[in-house]
Amino acid sequence: MLKGTQCTLRHLLTADLNTFIALVNDLPSRGDYFSTHFKSPETLRKEFAQTSFVTEESELFVIEDQHHHIIGVITHFKSRTPVTREIGYRLFDSALAGRGYASEACRLLVDHLFKTQTYHRLELQIAPENLASVRVAQKCGFSAEGILRESFFINGHYQSVQVFSLLRPEWQAARR
Repeated sequence: MLKGTQCTLRHLLTADLNTFIALVNDLPSRGDYFSTHFKSPETLRKEFAQTSFVTEESELFVIEDQHHHIIGVITHFKSRTPVTREIGYRLFDSALAGRGYASEACRLLVDHLFKTQTYHRLELQIAPENLASVRVAQKCGFSAEGILRESFFINGHYQSVQVFSLLRPEWQAARR
């Protein structure tokens, strides 16, 4: 469990599964920047039973507010090289945007990964027009690198993403 002042990151529990499935599969809450592709409740239950959403390839944490409500999800997963990990996050309710939850969740996960793993580089891929997510990247010390043109097919059209990265030495320097 990773605890911040506003939120906690923790692994999903069996008791959370029905709530989690409803939240993660709520298509309207995905907005303009997330795929409308979703997994069936049966598939999610099977994956959870087999791995609890924690493997060598990826690890999922729920973002929980101070009242112990699941408000979002944050993951890290295998990227292009063995020393790199990509992070993805999502709040389930747009009314929670701008309150610092995503920034704190990202900082908690970044600190955890750099303290406990040997990764050298962490990445975020963000739609350039997703200004709230760009602000999260900036607040967490990530640097913009470039655009991956039309690299995702979301909501019926190809979408470009901007790559942001944070290197271990940059993270270490910011902690001093």
